[in-house]
This record gives sequence, C-alpha cells and structure tokens, in this order.
Amino acid sequence: MCIPVTIASIFDPTKMAVRVTSSSLRPSDLDLTGYHQPALLPFKAAQKGLHLTMEAELTPSSAAGEQFSRLFSKLRALRPSDSPSFKTELNLLFDQLISENHSSSFTNENIRPEDVCSLLVHASRLVPHSQEHLVIKLCQLTHQLLNQLQVIADVQTLHTLVSYCTRALRTCSSWTHTEILLALSSLVYGNGPRCQQHLPQLLGQNGILLNYSDSCQTDLELRRSAVHCMANLCLGIPGHPYLEEPYKHICYRIFIQTLQSPKSPGVEEIAFCTLLQSALKGLQYFLSGEKWRASPDQELGSLLAVIKKYMFYGLPGINVEMPRVLYPAPLPQYETIPTVRAEPPQDVSAQRQTTATHPSKKRKSRGRGKKARAEGGNGGQEEGEDEDPRCGGDVGEVRGKGPAEQPRPPAHLTPPSLPGVGAQLCPPWKKSSSDSEFSDPEGGMQSKLRLYHARVRQGALHCFLATVKCVEKKVLYGYWSSFVPDTPGVGSPPSLTLLSIALKDLSPKARAGSLQVLSALLEGSRQFLSAAEDTGAPRQAFTPFSATLAASIRELHRGLLLALLSESSSQTLTQVIKCFAHLVSNVPYSRLRPGLLSPLWKQIRPYVRHRDVNVRVSSLTLLGALVSAQAPLPEVRLLLQQPCSTHGAPASGGSTPRGAPSGWRHPSRGEPDSASESGPESPCWLLQLCVALVTQPREEPHSDSDATGSASGSLEPSPVRLEALQVLAHLVKGYFPLAQTSLLELAQLSARCLGEQDASVQLHGAKLLEELGTGIIQQYRTEASQSETVSAVPVGQVVLFWSEVLTGPLIGALQNEQHPTLQTSACDTLSCILPQAFSQLPDKTQVLCITLLLGLTYSENSLVKAAAVRALGVYILFPCLREDVMFVADTANAILTALDDRSPNVRAKASWSLGNLTDTLIVNMEAVGLDFQEEISDMLLLKMLLSATQASADKDRVKSNAVRALGNLLHFLQPAHLSKPAFQLPLQHAMRALTDTVRGDTTMKVRWNACYALGNAFRNPGLPLGTAGWSEDAYSSLSTAVTSCRNFKVRIKSAAALSTPETRDRYGDARQFAEVWRSLAGALERSGDTEDFLEYRYCASLRAQLCHALLHLVALCRPHDLPAVAASLDGRSAPELRGFLVRYLCGDTPTPGRGDDDAAAQAEPRDGHRAMDRALSRLKELQAEATMDGASALDAVRGFLEDVARCCEDLKASDGPDTPPADRRPSQTLP
Repeated sequence: MCIPVTIASIFDPTKMAVRVTSSSLRPSDLDLTGYHQPALLPFKAAQKGLHLTMEAELTPSSAAGEQFSRLFSKLRALRPSDSPSFKTELNLLFDQLISENHSSSFTNENIRPEDVCSLLVHASRLVPHSQEHLVIKLCQLTHQLLNQLQVIADVQTLHTLVSYCTRALRTCSSWTHTEILLALSSLVYGNGPRCQQHLPQLLGQNGILLNYSDSCQTDLELRRSAVHCMANLCLGIPGHPYLEEPYKHICYRIFIQTLQSPKSPGVEEIAFCTLLQSALKGLQYFLSGEKWRASPDQELGSLLAVIKKYMFYGLPGINVEMPRVLYPAPLPQYETIPTVRAEPPQDVSAQRQTTATHPSKKRKSRGRGKKARAEGGNGGQEEGEDEDPRCGGDVGEVRGKGPAEQPRPPAHLTPPSLPGVGAQLCPPWKKSSSDSEFSDPEGGMQSKLRLYHARVRQGALHCFLATVKCVEKKVLYGYWSSFVPDTPGVGSPPSLTLLSIALKDLSPKARAGSLQVLSALLEGSRQFLSAAEDTGAPRQAFTPFSATLAASIRELHRGLLLALLSESSSQTLTQVIKCFAHLVSNVPYSRLRPGLLSPLWKQIRPYVRHRDVNVRVSSLTLLGALVSAQAPLPEVRLLLQQPCSTHGAPASGGSTPRGAPSGWRHPSRGEPDSASESGPESPCWLLQLCVALVTQPREEPHSDSDATGSASGSLEPSPVRLEALQVLAHLVKGYFPLAQTSLLELAQLSARCLGEQDASVQLHGAKLLEELGTGIIQQYRTEASQSETVSAVPVGQVVLFWSEVLTGPLIGALQNEQHPTLQTSACDTLSCILPQAFSQLPDKTQVLCITLLLGLTYSENSLVKAAAVRALGVYILFPCLREDVMFVADTANAILTALDDRSPNVRAKASWSLGNLTDTLIVNMEAVGLDFQEEISDMLLLKMLLSATQASADKDRVKSNAVRALGNLLHFLQPAHLSKPAFQLPLQHAMRALTDTVRGDTTMKVRWNACYALGNAFRNPGLPLGTAGWSEDAYSSLSTAVTSCRNFKVRIKSAAALSTPETRDRYGDARQFAEVWRSLAGALERSGDTEDFLEYRYCASLRAQLCHALLHLVALCRPHDLPAVAASLDGRSAPELRGFLVRYLCGDTPTPGRGDDDAAAQAEPRDGHRAMDRALSRLKELQAEATMDGASALDAVRGFLEDVARCCEDLKASDGPDTPPADRRPSQTLP
C-alpha cells in the first residue's frame, strides 16, 4: 500500500500528520516491522524540519465531524494484535486523525468532548509501550486533539492516560520522552487537583517531573517539557479547587530555581528562552490561583527580584545584575547597568547622513525581515506583532521615530537627563543605520532572538501582574521604589523601572504589559499616595518620605508624558492613557505644587480625535479623571476657563505625536477650534467638546478599530458617546459653576439621550440630569460666606429647567418596565429637584411626580422600589409637602410596606425614609402645633411604632435609621396616645429596643443613633420617665455607654441624653439619681482613657458635655440626693473633677456641642456659667430644706462648687497664662 504525498501538503503546517524532527527521532529507533518502505519518511527531509502528511487534501471543515466519527468507528473496531496489518492500519488511522485540522469553531461544535476522551482511552489500549513509534503518534494525537478542540480530560480519561504516560516515561527510550511529556502536559492542563493519585509519581521524592526539571538535566528540551507540564498542573480553573500542598510549593520552588539558574555554556539562547517562558508561565499560574501566603521558602522579595530580572531580559543595551532578594525600602536598591559609551557627535551625524543617502538599504532591511518571517513560519507573523519596525537614528531620539518625523518635546519634558537616559537604554544596534554588518541568515536569527527575548519579558510582566493581584497592596508598596522611579537620574545611570520598559522596549506587547502592571499598582493607591507632599520649602538636612513620594509622582507624570508622545501602537497608546487615568485618580494634587496637570491637559486633547476608537474612549476617561480628581482643583478650574484656542489644533511642539493624516481625525463641526468662538461668557470648551461627541455626526466613515464601519454622517460609536456623557457628569459634579451657563442646553442633551433606543445612552442621560439637579441643590445649600462667591442659578431658571425635563422623555423612562435600571436612575433624578423650584411647578406636574413615585414603590424590581422609596423620603422634607396630611399618610403607608420587603436594600432605603418622615412629624409638631398632631390617625402612628421597633432588630444599615425613627415617634406621641391601652405594650417594646441597641455589639453609628433616640424620647413630657419599669433600663444602658464605650462620640451623645430630663422626678428615686451621677463623674475622671489615639480629638467635647451634665444634675437634686453627690466630691477624684470644671467654666474646653460635629445644638460660651448659677441657686434653696443629716453633705457640695467658681474668678483676674489649679496633678492636663 502506497501513501500519496504532494508538495503542497509538505509545506502546509496545518496538514501535519507525522512530526519527525532530527532532535526527537533517529532511523535506528524506528521499528519498521510490518511497514512498506514508501510509508516511511526520508531522514534527510526530517532533518530539514519538513512536516509531511499522508493525504493530499484535507477533509472540508463542513464534514470534519463526520470524518472524525468515521475514523473513530474504525479505531474502535480494532482489537490489540501483533500482526503487521494491525500496526499498519493503526498507524494509518493515527496519521489521518493527526492530519485533520480540528481548530475551527465548526469542528469544535460537531465533535463531542466525551468522544475525544473515549477515542484516546481506546487508542491507549491498542498501543503497547514496546511500539515506541506508535507511542509517539498517540502522544501527538493526544496533544493535538486536546489543544485544538479545547477539551479538558474527564476523570476516567485522565487517570487512564496519565498512568499510560508515566509508564511510558519509565519504559520507553529517552528520545520519546519529550513527546510523552507534551501529551502529559495537555492531559493535566487545569486538572491538577484531579491528579492526586498520580502526584507522588510526578512530584514526589524522585518523581519523574522533578528529575527531568532538575538543573542538572542536560537535555534542555526535556527539561522545558517537564517545567511546562508542572506549569499546567498549577493552572486553576475559577470555581474549582487548586493544586494542594505540598505539591504546589514544590512546583513553585522548581520555577524559582529554574529562573535563578544561569544559562549553561553551549546552550542555545533561543532554547533557553523557551525554558524561561515555561517557568514564567508556571509562576503566573501559581500566582493566579490563591492569595499570597509568605513562608520561609516563599519570600516575596525573592519572587520580585526574579521578576525584575526577567522584565529586562534581552533588552538591548542592558545587562542587569539583580540581587537575589529585594527588600522593602524607601529608596531603590543597588543594580548594575553597564555604561554604554555614546558615539561621538560627528559619527552620529555621519550615521544620519548614511541613512538619508541610502534609502535602498532601508527597503532591503524590510525585505530581509519578510524573508525571516517566511523562514520562521508562524513565528515570523508574531514577530511583526511583537516588535516595531526600527531604523537607525540618533541616541537621543524618542523610540519609534526618525529624525524627520520626531516632534520636539515641550520644554517641561526635556530635562538634562534625557540624553543620559537615551545613552543608557538605547540598544547599540539601533544607533547604526548600516545594514551591511549582518548577512540575510544572521539578520533573520537576530530578529528571531529578539522575538524570544520579548516573550520572556512579557512572561515576567504577566507574572508581575498576577503578583499585584494576589499580594496585599500595603505589602507591595514597600517595594514601590524598586519599580517606580523617583528621580530622572541626572548625572547617574537611570534606575530600571516599569517606565524604562514603557519608554524603551521594542515590543509593543511588552510596553503594554508594563503599563498594565503600573496601572494595577496605581489602582487603589490613594491612601498610600496621600502621604506625598511637596508644597512647602525643600529641606536640606534630610529628605522626608513625603517628599520622596512626591518626587516619584512627578517622575511618573514625566515618564508617562514621554510615553504618550512617543508611542506608535494604538493598543499600547490606550494602555498609556489608561495608566495616566489611574494615576490622576489617586494622586493628592492638593498636597503637591501646581503644574502637574497642565502639560497632560494640553497633550491629551488631540487624542480625542484619534482614529482608533479605544484611544478616543481612554482619552475621554482620562479627561473624566482630571475633572473628578479632588474636584474642584484650582489648576483644573483655570484650565477649563482658558480659551479654546489653547486646546484646539495642536501646535508644532509635539502635541500631535502622529502627524500623519491616517492616524488622526479632523475637528468635528461641533468642536470649538478658534479663540473667536470662546468669550468670557461662552461655555467651557470641554463641555462643548463632549456635547459635540454625543450629538454631532462624525465625518469619517469609520475608524481604525471600528472594522464594521458605518455610513458617513452617523454618530460616534456608542463607547465614545457614553464616555463623553460620563465626562459631562464629572464636570457638572465637580465644576458646576462652569456648567451652569449651559443648563438648558444640557437639559436638552439629556432629553435627547433619554429619547434614544440605546438603554446605556438613556441611563447616562438620566445620570447627567441627576448631577445637574444635585449641583443646583448644593449651590443653595452653600453658605454665603465662601471666599469665592458664585451666584446660584435663579429659581425661575431652575423651574424652567425642570419643566422642560418633566415634559420630556423622563416620564417615559419612569414607566419603562423593560429597563428597571433606567427606572431606578429616573427615580434618583426626580429626587434631585430643588424644593423651592418644586413648589413653583404646576400642580399637575407635582401630582404626576408624586403619583409615579408612589406607584413605583410597589414595583416587582427591588432596585426600582428602593429608589422610589428613597425619593419619597426626600419629598417628605419639602416645605410645600410636609404639612399635607394626605401626602404624609400616603408616604407613610408606602414606606411601611417597603419595610417588610425581602430585599435588604429596600428595607434600608425605607428605614432612611421613615426617619425623614418622623423628622417631619417633629418639625410640624413644633411649627403647626396640636392641629397637625390630631390629624394624624392613631392607627398610622401605631403602625409606624411597631414597624420601627421591628426594623430595629434588622441589619445595621436598617437599624441605624429605625432607632432614629423610634426616638422621633416617642417624642411625638401625646398623652392622649399614651393613655390608650393599644400603645402600652408597643411603648415598652420600643424602649426595650432602644436600650438593647445602646448596650448591643453593633456599629458605633447605630449606637450613636440609639443614644440620640433615647435623648429625643426623654424630651417628651408625656412619657412616664422615672416611674415606668423601662426607665431604670434606659438610664442603666446610657450610664454604661458613657463610661465604657470606646467611641467618644457615643459617650458624648449618651451624656447629652442623660442631661436631657428637665425635672427631678424624671430621674426616678435617689438610687437611680445616684447611679446616673456616679456614672457621669466616673466618665469625666476616665475621659482620657482610650485605646484609639484618633478618639482624642473628641476628648475636649466629651469633658465639656460631662461637666454640663453634672452641673445640670446638681441644679435638679433634692436633699436625699446630696450624700451620694458629696461622696464623689470628697474622695481622691475631687481635685481632678475640680480641674475639669474650672477649665469648662473658663472656656478652655468647648461648650457642649462644640467639637462634636453631630451634636444637635451648639451651646453658647456662657452656658457653662448659667449652669453653675442654676446649681448654686438650687443649693441655696436646699439650705432651708436640709436636715441635720443632710447638712454636711450640702455644705460639702456647696463648698466644692464655690471653690470651683473662686478658682475660675482668680484665673480670670490674674489674666495670666491658662494654668490648672495648684492642687491639680500634671497628668490632668487636657490633651
């Protein structure tokens, strides 16, 4: 039987059936028994690396599934035999299966994974280990089917074939082991945890993979295959378990040892690069699995040192001698960069002249590149993607540009260090434009070597990215200086950082990878970077960390600006701009000297017109970050106010990095491009630009990345329009005074977006409306005493604005049940109406808004329901609505219904709205009086009381507002309500809920609200405080909080609640009064005890509130209360209490409420003296009532207070420094 072979099939790698190479197969190793000679391949052809096939043409892809089934049926019909015909037929079936191209998507859909597994298992039973040539073909078939069809072997197939491969590795000849390991790596891909029973043979003591991956292994290809197999073992699939210890740690150790081992003499560089790629891939899989857990054998410093070493591997002109371990340090560690001597100026000029006078050599160079790609097969195609075409140029040139094309960087980007950076990092081969130094084969090998070096660097950067994701940021920031520069390197070799790769690497993928890592480091770094500061004068003696960090931020801006100007790849350019956006979002510009944002602002404008959609979108993202970073920043405000000509068409100074017309779009008709269009009253240029991007048609038919294209005159792609709307929202939020002149124009834009079919555009239009409404409300809330006064939008214009909005498509969006997210955003927009403007809207418009919101509270979607309930909670505070009893009742019923919802989010919003509703009840009670209280039905009040009590046992986000509502309700109830039996039990439950919350282990916000609620309830004179059974629990819980709570704001609020009752009867009997007094006195004595240093900022306010409470109790005391009061003033704590009271009366501490941001009332400085006067007056009144037993106690208390008053007067009379009394210890000094 002869097998036809055609020339076309020989050179088509997709029709490969038998892969025979000189490195893996020798003629003496073949068992030729039972085979016809024509079926064998000539060995010389195999030495040339030709891939042969046994069929002239492939089966069409439409019939690939049937062909596979036919061959599978034939294979399944075979039974093991030693006959030559069986071997021949099995060999032919293997060749036919291998020759098929299974990589098409149609084939993947028509071949079931279980059939693939069954075929491989059956084939393994037909091939004995003695037939090594068939073993190789089976391994090739296994690798091809699992890879091309993307099949992960099931458990049975995995065990069968892994056992087969492990036996083959122990019994077959060594020349077969590479192919066997390749098949094994495909089998264990993502199956590491399922290989538990095979791991001892593979990774245990003297395991197969450990022996083959050892550094002593002479066969580098075998070592690489073993490391690749270990890498696939470490790969984890999300949602599934990962490789278990200790095998995972064994793999990590092998990866690190492989990367730390030097290249052996005589080893080819390309082969060594493939080993490094496999080790780096395994390290990436290891790091992608779980969170990093440091151990003695798994140090982060060693890992980062290895990663940094190979980040620069093979980069021309750099030979890094990296330490084996990096340590957390504020300064960069030592690293050796050999100095590259720069060419003399005349030689550089000669090189330029040679380049200019011999253009044919450039063309010849490109031709050789094509030839190299042709020789390298697929590798040549990847080389074209991985490496920029580079020509000779000056050392100082920006990467990727010749002398004629290179724009001159602006002045702020050309420090004296730039030539030095170029001299250190510019590859020597790039400096020469002569192409005569390499022959054609040598040039092809050099290109191939650069390709493999670039892949190693990319693998290291992928490992670094995985490290950033699995290690805590606060740990990584200790190594910040090793990867992020802090100085431009004037007069010394520049440090090797991520920016070095972004600026000097020839591979676009490597540059993009370094920028992705830098973006990941910058993401969420706001807290770390907040320590940077350089606003003050520089210090000469030492450099603080804040200044070092600020210098690092400035160097990041400089380096990224250089990368922005020099980048030629659109994909990498997108990463540069995204990295800039992450930097801008996290830098504390208010703590740095101005000027960092202006260069970036000027350079980013042209990229909004770039032909690539992704570049345009990322540019708008960066503009959004600029206007939202710590807004409002004075520097950004000035940039927004500058004339449009400053930001129009870029000048010749480098603002247009790609001057070719093919890469840039002309300014659209809607964009201002001259100063004549920009006047003092004209809208902000960024606002005009974004409006134009959303509304104006684009002039080009399609951009580079918009492959589908569209007719000329159509709108911008959806991502560009959405990002422009987001920029508008950020601009309105941070710089509303600059946008308020275009208020009606923005309203029309939002209405247009809401009227479109795209739900995303509608959503962003509603978000813009919400920001506009919020900006108007903030203007009316702003105090008039601000340094920069901006006139608020007139109410009449606001009414016109909302009239236009509410007669447009916003109402339709509220009723659009197909898009609940849009309904949610529309509800949020309705809640942003200015109260003064709402009252002037037509009655039918007001009724429409209220009716829609009440109806949406019964929506089936929890997000819509929560937003509608929250909007009602805003409306209930409107002055024009809060006195409407019918609206209050309807809103209360809707809120109470939402409080029983299954969604925690709905209940949280309903609880917040219920708190606002009860605030309205208190306001109306004080403003309207008894008439309003009588109009509210008892049943509704009872329902609110029961619902609030039930909600106080819910989650903390529900509970915090529920207890606030309880306090308001208990304050609102009148004696007529409290006398009814229906309210008796709910009242007890409500008070018990508040006291349990004060005592409970909840968040401090909840406990603060509970203390506030109890104080609010104590203001109701109708409550039986002091006589009811729950009174003792209420006072006891507050007494415990004021003495032992670690949060000082909770202590302040509990002390305020204890001083709320206005009569002595409400404090209960003498025992209860004494308990309250002792708790307040003890709290004042221990007011400096805290474990959290941050609480000391509230210490003065706490002492003032406690002093006020003590004087309030003295002013209410009775004769039988005096012994307990005197006892606390006679002991060792008396001098300390006297000192605190003197300071309080002398004004050295804030009066109650001052310093406490959450205090309900701000007391005047003379309140302390009033409290003292009331206390002394009360003691004088008790002089006549005191008995003989109580006279001594009265004298002691009166003497103590008179002593305090005398000390206070002496201090004022002396008019000297504020010093504590002589009997006060130094430890009593207030912080």
